[in-house]
Amino acid sequence: MDLATVRQQITEGEALSRPQAEWLYQHATDAQLSELATSARDRWHAQGKATYLVMAIVNYTNICVARCDYCAFYRLPGASDGYLLTLPQVFERIDALRHLGGTMVGFNGGFHPKLRIDDYGRIFQAVRERYPELEFYEMTVSEFVYSCKVSQLSYTRGAQILADHGVRWVTGGGSEILDEAFRQRHSPLKHSVDDYYDAQRALLDAGLGSTATMVIGFDETLQERMNHLERLRAFQDEVGGQLPSFLCWTYKPHNTALGGEEIPIEEYLRWLAICRLYLHNFAHIRTSVLTRNEGALRGLCFGADDFDIPTEDEVTQEAGATIHHDFERILEAARAVGYEPIHRDPLALPSGPVGPRGGARCRP
Repeated sequence: MDLATVRQQITEGEALSRPQAEWLYQHATDAQLSELATSARDRWHAQGKATYLVMAIVNYTNICVARCDYCAFYRLPGASDGYLLTLPQVFERIDALRHLGGTMVGFNGGFHPKLRIDDYGRIFQAVRERYPELEFYEMTVSEFVYSCKVSQLSYTRGAQILADHGVRWVTGGGSEILDEAFRQRHSPLKHSVDDYYDAQRALLDAGLGSTATMVIGFDETLQERMNHLERLRAFQDEVGGQLPSFLCWTYKPHNTALGGEEIPIEEYLRWLAICRLYLHNFAHIRTSVLTRNEGALRGLCFGADDFDIPTEDEVTQEAGATIHHDFERILEAARAVGYEPIHRDPLALPSGPVGPRGGARCRP
């Protein structure tokens, strides 16, 4: 592999090939990956600066029939500890976030067999009307797929119903590894890769925003990871770059049927770098404080430019994630690796690449 050629491609904003990305992940040193990913990042963003926001992920129900073996959160219908929050209970969760200074709420539940698209629309309309000063990620693509099927509606019609209720964002959550072999091993009752992208395209066509996500650290192969990135990069080109951000986080193994061990932080950082380098058509690559705590801020030296400070998320907490509200400690971790954290508006987006520049000096 000619690293000089790779550097030139990055400088000019050209796409790396899949063999190049695989070679870099397997053979490049951490220092080389940090250097290359930082150079790619700095085409989009100011050197030495990173953005963040404080947000909650409100899990409005843990009832789910997908039975994914990597999930510690779900309960089947009829379980004694299953729940579906009432609107007043949802408001209590949002009020708690406001007390902590948060500006964004993401919603994430499960495949609830009794919730139709209209039900989701009414919930999210009520939330937006009560909190006009906040921004919301109303649900995930995966939940949208299931709810459309339960509602016996096309994705096009389901997306329009959400839009009519004032829904603005349906995040890319629920993607995990978008590879059919992986999904057959771990979530065969969920949706196919084609279903996922058909649904996301319908949401974008209806004028709603969405994002891209990925979870690593199960038993997936490098080929399965690359299949995810390759299809995602092609989809981003197909929709004209409408997905503003990509978030990668790591599987938490506690209390799950799959079990296992969490991958080392070094593996996560190397993969973040590959995501930045291969996904040349994404402005934001986001690192996961939710699953890696302060260690996630080292990701700023491996291509990431943005992060959330979470105040709650039962899905990952049930599987072993730890959340604390010492926000300054998290921000100091960003400063310690050479980045000034800047609070951003929830939907602040760059206008486009700022052009080739030298990489910032990181302290990974």
